Amino acid sequence: MSGKSDEHTTDTAAQVAAAPRATGRGAPEGTMHAPARTMPTDHAIRVDSGHGADEPARVAGERRQPMRGFEDTYTDIVDYIVRITHRIWEDQDVGYIYDTYSPGCRLHGDNGYSYGVEQLVDGTMQSINAFPDCRHYADDVIWAGDQDQGFVTSHRAINIGHHTGPWRWGPPTGRKLDTWVMANCVVRDNEIYEEWVLYNTAAKLQQLGVNVVDAARTYGNEGGIAPLTARQFSEPLRLTGGRKPETMPLPTGAFDVEQTVRALFHNVYNRRDLSMFDRVYADAVRWHGTTNRTGRNRSDVRGMARSLLATFPDLGVAVDEVYWMGNDTDGYSVSVRWSGTGTHRGYGLYGTPTGRRAHLWGMSQLYFSGGRIVEEWSLFNEFDVLAQLLADEPPAQLG
Repeated sequence: MSGKSDEHTTDTAAQVAAAPRATGRGAPEGTMHAPARTMPTDHAIRVDSGHGADEPARVAGERRQPMRGFEDTYTDIVDYIVRITHRIWEDQDVGYIYDTYSPGCRLHGDNGYSYGVEQLVDGTMQSINAFPDCRHYADDVIWAGDQDQGFVTSHRAINIGHHTGPWRWGPPTGRKLDTWVMANCVVRDNEIYEEWVLYNTAAKLQQLGVNVVDAARTYGNEGGIAPLTARQFSEPLRLTGGRKPETMPLPTGAFDVEQTVRALFHNVYNRRDLSMFDRVYADAVRWHGTTNRTGRNRSDVRGMARSLLATFPDLGVAVDEVYWMGNDTDGYSVSVRWSGTGTHRGYGLYGTPTGRRAHLWGMSQLYFSGGRIVEEWSLFNEFDVLAQLLADEPPAQLG
């Protein structure tokens, strides 16, 4: 790969360099964060800045931000994410993964954790064989960072195609696939070295006529469940151990993105304060959830949270990463990655309680205007959760 001089930059690049960094304000005492990161102060570099993913032969454009170590053809980090996805999946240049992912990349997916680029190459080839005409339309890319820190990106895309090849769940059905996915990446010097991706698996199976419950049980029985770790147990054990969760205050005065987001997740999922939705969400919020759930007001968002807490009464959640782009005038686009553990002791989403503990993790894209969330896109590992609850043998437990 070849590098490019960073002499051609825009005012936006200068703004990014001077932008505020995440400080971790408002986090619970003892909470660990990702390192401070530069946040872009506007939306100038956004999903439509790459001039179209369907132009692989176009002449390289002028760099819109410093990108030391990246191939000349990419104008900015959004252009990079959108067009490498197009080249790998739609042009079917699967080998380009070797150029754009580090050899030891860490991969977190619906089906747990894997390590190394060969795992990604294999999974991509299997998927393309099952859906060879699949198109990947970028809906949005939220990003932060710079060439020195590395970039972080949250890429939401619509996948449309037809099931014309065999896959894990049976022969081709010929049915149409139309769902959305989300992938969060850490990128430096033209390589992704960590990725979290949720494929909305339960929605995908439903569209193709696969019984989700039966598939989840089979998946769990075939060993697809990772053992729970000490970290994943920490929040539920804290709650059942008699330590009451403290309230995390919302910011007063100037709007604070990170404190607002961390207070929202902590107070809802650890404090069980569902009134947070009235204080943080717009009344007519548009909500898009796992397994293609949708809602048109904050009552719908609250209903999903209430169902999760009823299903897992001891659920404990930690916000693992927050980054954003924007400003008070234009609004903020925010990426949140979170994880949690709970015990299936209630009647909510998944029928008769099994008494099993499950690990949940998810990603959200939150859009703020005037200090309120006006749109949300959120996925969590629902298919994997079902596998943890329904397998004939429970997943390995601690203690």
